[in-house]
Order: sequence, then C-alpha cells, then structure tokens
Amino acid sequence: MKIILRLLAGILIFGVANGNSLRVLTGHTIWLVPAVLLSIVIQIIPSYANRKLKTRRLRFLADGSELLHIFLISTSISVIYQVAGWIGLLPLKSLTEDWRFWLLSGGICILTEAVTFWNGILRIYVLSEQLGIKWLVIGAICGMIPVIHLLVLILLIQKVESEIMVENTKWIENEEREQQKICQTKYPLLLVHGVFFRDSALLNYWGRIPGELEKNGATIYYGNHGSASSVPDSAKELDKRIREIVQQTGCGKVNIIAHSKGGLDCRYAMAELGTGKFVASLTTINTPHRGCQFADYLLDKIPDGQQKKIADAYNHALHKLGDTDPDFMAAVTDLTESGCQKLQEHLYDGDEVYSQSVGSCLKHPAGGRFPLNLSYLLVKYFDGENDGLVGEESFAWGQKYQLIRARGRRGISHGDMIDLNRENFRGFDVREFYVQLVKDLKEKGL
Repeated sequence: MKIILRLLAGILIFGVANGNSLRVLTGHTIWLVPAVLLSIVIQIIPSYANRKLKTRRLRFLADGSELLHIFLISTSISVIYQVAGWIGLLPLKSLTEDWRFWLLSGGICILTEAVTFWNGILRIYVLSEQLGIKWLVIGAICGMIPVIHLLVLILLIQKVESEIMVENTKWIENEEREQQKICQTKYPLLLVHGVFFRDSALLNYWGRIPGELEKNGATIYYGNHGSASSVPDSAKELDKRIREIVQQTGCGKVNIIAHSKGGLDCRYAMAELGTGKFVASLTTINTPHRGCQFADYLLDKIPDGQQKKIADAYNHALHKLGDTDPDFMAAVTDLTESGCQKLQEHLYDGDEVYSQSVGSCLKHPAGGRFPLNLSYLLVKYFDGENDGLVGEESFAWGQKYQLIRARGRRGISHGDMIDLNRENFRGFDVREFYVQLVKDLKEKGL
C-alpha cells in the first residue's frame, strides 16, 4: 500500500511539474487546480503513515525520506516524458517544433521537482543523527555529478530509513518496559571515563548510553576526574568523588562502570585508598589490565624531546579546559605493558566486590572511526587482536569476562564501546548492551 501511495504521489507531482504540456496533450485544465492543491498538501505531509512514529523528529525525518522517494519517482517519469516530447514521440507535432514551448515546460518541471527535492533533503540533513558530516559532504559533492548523485541519494534515503526504524523500535521497547525499571539498581551507577577525555555537560563521553539507562530507571553519577594523570593521581580524585556521592546521598555504595584507563584508576583506588568498601561492583570496559605493548614501542622510538613537546602542548591545552594538573606522560606511561606490570601489586584483585570485564575487537582499520582506528595495525603487530588501542589479551579481569564481536565485517572499536560516534550499525546495539549489563547487576541485588 505504501508503495502504491508513493507512486500515486509521484505521478501527481509529475502532473503538476508538466502541467503546461499535459494541458495541451489532454485538452483539459480543470484537473490542474486540484492537482496543485494536493501537491501542496504532499509537500507538507507526504505520508499520514508517518504520524504513527513515536517522536516529532522521526515523523519529520520520515517525511523528508518520503519526499525524496516521491522526487525520484516523479523525476524519472518527467525525464522520460520531456525527452519523448523533445524528440517528437508525443502526439503534439506542432508543439514539438516549437522549442520555446518545451523550454518553458522543462523550466516549470525543474522548478517543481527542485521544491520537492529540497523540501526532502533539508529535512533529513537537519534532523538525521546518523548521516554525520561525512555523508553531508558526500551528498554535497556528489550532488553535482549526474547519475552518481542519484545513487548517493538512494544511499542517503536507506541510511535515514534505517535510523527511523532503529530509533522508533527502541522508543517502543523502552515504552513497553518503562514500568519495570529494569535498570533501577540498589546502588547508583558511577560512570568513569578513560584517558584524554573529560566529563562534560555539553558532550557526554558516554554518548546516548546514560539517557538510555535513565529511561529504564538508572540513577547515574560521573567520575568528574581529570583527563590525563597517573593512575595513582586519578585514583585519588575518584576516591574523593565516590566518598562525596556516598556522603551526600546516603546510598552506601556505587556500581562502577569504567572505560579504558578508568578501570585501572578504580582498581588502584579500591586496593590502596580504601575505596572498595564503597563499591558494590566494578565493571571494566576495554580496560588494558595488562597494558599495551605498542605503547612501550612508541615511547622507545619517539625521541625524548619530541615526547616533551607533545606532552607540554597537551597539558597546556587541557589546563585551559579545566584540568587542574594534567600530566600527559604519566598517563601514557601507566598504560604501557611495563607500566602496568609495576602497578599490578597495587591494583584490586579480590572477591569482596563483584567484578567483571568486557572487551571488543575490530576486524580491520576501516571498521572503526577516526581517530581511534589509526593504530589498529600497529597494535595488532604487538598485541594481536584489538579494538584499535588495546589488545584482546589485556581485557580479561574479574569474576566474569565477555568479548563482544559484531556480526559482519565491521567489528567494534574502543570508541564504539562508549558510543563515542553516536552511531548505529549492524550486529551491535551499544545502548541495549548497557541496559542488559545494568539489568544483570540489578538481578544480582547490586
């Protein structure tokens, strides 16, 4: 039914676009006024089926996709019709000899189709969260290349329709289980970021994950520690933060979910600073528990002078952004294999706190996103299978370990595990992964 309605709408737009010549061909003009009025309605609401979608953004986004479908249909028919008119295949012999008539008809056709196209493309460009800058640039560049621009337009439509389906399904799923509060754990969640990032109200390190957890009943706090410090220094900040949360809320303990270096920071705090008594569980995500061999290699090969310049530039920039005392080299050193070996006796490794770890792997460099995929081949040479930064053998720790591999060719990168790019892709739903992870903590009574 949807295809039939889309085809009828395309034919209607075609009729309005080519009304000047169709008027002569049919000998009637009475149909043109209602056709124009209906086409205006289509430009505003191209499909009433989209009203069933759960959010206004998705409805307008689906309308944009629908307009582009209609544009492709009406343009295809219009091109065939106009060419047939120009070469004299239509029963308008006297008119085919008058080039001015077909020039005017073609101009009206182009204007009408342009309105339909821009109405659709602007909606998806403005409202889509999955196209990203890359596809916006590809669309803009290829839009000037005949034939190629149609192929790119079809790809854009496919990506948008996939986004609509995924987001609407997720909305319905959350709506159906809203009353269950499956992520309402006994103790609140503390999300601990990794190295070279900060917790920010403007750009959440964890992407869409916190919002998804909160929709399902979770209470969330953040580490709010510096972006680059040694493991001991970061641990002190986290210990202070955890004690602050417990004192202010009376929650007693927290469930920690820590990404990358954050896992080492938490283990150090629990072992050396007495933080463990305030921790109900610790889940590490892609944490290099045994360090990274490729980091040792880089520090050995890069001259000390060059290392100092990089470190000074980073420390200066991060100090401007809020870090009180950033230390680039200390953070990097503690992530090396040799650095982690020195730290091992100071990292929590007991059974009093429920502990688990998660890791993921890319399948090739192109599977990840810039810039966290650039080191994949180097890491693979030294550390084997990896997520672009950390080798698979370094992930496992605690009472439970799971390695996540996505179906297909893509794989799951270090950044994908925190929804860094806010990207939907086949084989792994990062938001639902965290929902189920926290649901499991709740079922354990944590």
